Formats: sequence, structure tokens, C-alpha cells
Amino acid sequence: MAILINENTKLVVQGITGRDGSFHTQQMMEYGTKVVAGVTPGKGGSDVNGVPVFNTVRQAKEETYANSSIIFVPAQFAPDAIYEAVDAEIDLIVCIAEGIPTLEMVKILTFLKGKKTRLVGPNSAGIISPGLCKVGILPALAFKKGKVGVVSRSGTLTYEIASHITKAGYGESTVIGIGGDPIIGTNFVDCLQLFQADKQTEAIVIIGEIGGTDEEKAADFIIKNMTKPVFGFIAGQTAPADKRMGHAGAIIAGGKGTAKEKIQAFEKAGITVIYEPEEITDKLSKVM
Repeated sequence: MAILINENTKLVVQGITGRDGSFHTQQMMEYGTKVVAGVTPGKGGSDVNGVPVFNTVRQAKEETYANSSIIFVPAQFAPDAIYEAVDAEIDLIVCIAEGIPTLEMVKILTFLKGKKTRLVGPNSAGIISPGLCKVGILPALAFKKGKVGVVSRSGTLTYEIASHITKAGYGESTVIGIGGDPIIGTNFVDCLQLFQADKQTEAIVIIGEIGGTDEEKAADFIIKNMTKPVFGFIAGQTAPADKRMGHAGAIIAGGKGTAKEKIQAFEKAGITVIYEPEEITDKLSKVM
């Protein structure tokens, strides 16, 4: 079975009338995702590609029974969009928006405590359960239904590594882009718990990067809780210290968060480290 999204996902697109929202709505629908509603304040009663547009998430949920949301609004408006979806008791929110202030994200995570809603992102490429559902901007051709779970802080590296898994014939159960910002809703450990419990998933790939300590926390969790084989890749191995590389979270500060530290933590946890994306094929062949 897939995790987080599947054939029963009913999606509302917040910001559906914008350029990115309308384009990716069409892409998700073509993949087979059940996009049941869109939300743009002031444009209720219209439609985008045949999808009805509502003024609020609550209206959309009441009319269409939507259970998931994807946010395609600019960063300055994304916090309000998240709060609105949480208030409407949407089960899952995927936030594509990049650049939400860190302090604002701290407030959002505090607000989420005790709520039924799970937030993936911000700065997420989305989630795909191949053959069932796609919620995000992931290129569908890189994936096919299979037995490898993938969780990643990166976007393009996700596509590249998944394409090697796909070409080798293993395929993916679910692929999750958790986002590259310093503060995010769903982290590596959250996803590892879900993959460990998922009967379809036989192996897991973690795609991390320099900055922060999420990879080290994941390694500690794996030592204590995981029985399935885990493979790890760390992006930014040649990055200079104190220099931001791509994502807001990918910065080494005070000597912490280096690729070397993360790789050492992976090795200590028994994670099979890959240094080039194409290596995943050979490594998987030893356990699949």
C-alpha cells in the first residue's frame, strides 16, 4: 500500500487560478489524481480545467469532501493558506511555496500541535505514489509502482535517483519531498515510521543534504527502530563552510551539518551510503 496519498485522495488546490496552480492541476489530473476543487478568494463559482473553484477551503471541503490540499500561493500568503486548511480539518497539506520566514513556520508548527492535519513542506516538490496519485510537481515519468520508499530534502536529486530505481525495475512505493527549508512540517523520522509500517515498502532511500541535523536524527531513529534496509545520499559533499547552497536549510554553521558528519552518522546506523546517484542500482540489487 502507499503512504500519505493513494487512489482515495481527494485534492483541493489552493491558488488554482494562478499560473503554477492551473498548470500543475492539469498535470496532476492527467496522472489520475482526483482533483475535486480549487480555492482562490473572490473567484468562487468559476472553474479551472473543469475543476470548480471556491472562495474558501471549508466551502470546498463541504461541497466535495476533499481530504488533502496542495498550496500554490506565494510565500507571503502561504501561512494564511496553511492556517485555513488546518481550520477546515484537511488531513494532509502539501506546501510547494518556498521562502516562508522561519519564525512564521515556528508559529505554524505550534498551531499544528494536537490537530488532525499533517503538513508536508514548505518548499516541497510534493508526493507521488506511482500508479495511484501525484500531489505536487514531481515529473511522473521518473517513477513507477514498486517497493522502494524514497524521502528527500532535494527536488532534482529525487527525480534523478528515482529514475535509476525505476530503470532498474524496482520502482517506488511512495516518494516524498519533505522540503529544503530549515523548518518543515514532516521530517525524515516521520516518513521512516510510515515506511517501516508499510508492507509494500521493502527498502528506503534517504536523500539528505548539508545543513541542520535532520539526517543525524534519522540515523539515531534507524538504529533503534528500523528493520528494513536503508540507503542514504548526502548532497553538498564539496560545499564550503558558511555558504548557503541552494535550499535555505543547506548551510553549514559553526562546523555543524557537514556532509562528513552526516555520512558518518549514516554509516554508524548501518545505512548503506551512496556517493553518486547511479550507485543506487547496484546497492539495491544486493537486498532486493
